[in-house]
Amino acid sequence: MTRETIQFILQIFSIALAALAGVFDSVYAQPITPQCQPPQNGEYILLVLSRIRKNHEQIQRILPNSAKTDFCQYLEDTVTRVGGFRGINDAKDWARYLDQVVGYSAFVVQSPPSSQPTTIQPTTPGYTPQRLGDGYAVLVDYFNQPEVASRLEQLLGVNVGLVSYAQRPYLLTVHTTSETQANSILRRLSAEGFWVMVVDSRRVTLLKRKVVRF
Repeated sequence: MTRETIQFILQIFSIALAALAGVFDSVYAQPITPQCQPPQNGEYILLVLSRIRKNHEQIQRILPNSAKTDFCQYLEDTVTRVGGFRGINDAKDWARYLDQVVGYSAFVVQSPPSSQPTTIQPTTPGYTPQRLGDGYAVLVDYFNQPEVASRLEQLLGVNVGLVSYAQRPYLLTVHTTSETQANSILRRLSAEGFWVMVVDSRRVTLLKRKVVRF
């Protein structure tokens, strides 16, 4: 092996090490998202599923300038924490607006009585949002018209739920492990003029088992 060849190999090795060091520096330089702080005594807060900083900044622009917002971690989700609400109705109004109009899933969290742990309350009392399991979800885009749920219930004879998929709210008609059944309902609803799609249900978050009509 010639001297020139050895020098060439050493240069390539040095470049590779420098590139690898840059990758590690980039990874370790990423800021760690802090855990969300629980509400103070007598306070109501919103947790908005924002996931990325860009969505957080958009939510900030929508909210009043006086709103106290933080980008933080709640369980397995990255959310925008909105604090400062002293009345539950105001908090629920904003949750409903962000959910139904803007398209971000938002939930009201209340300060716990005495020493009980903080619990999260979606706009439907007594239910905590959760991921759907394996299978297929048949979703309908209702274009901010909740009355579409009534038409779907009459047509299919099932309870229609509200879910979040890809940062947008949709109506859930069916969750099934049968691809044949999901595609059958897809064709039926498409023929009726609905904007419908079949997606991987593991990527869908269930917000309400039955849509509440306002």
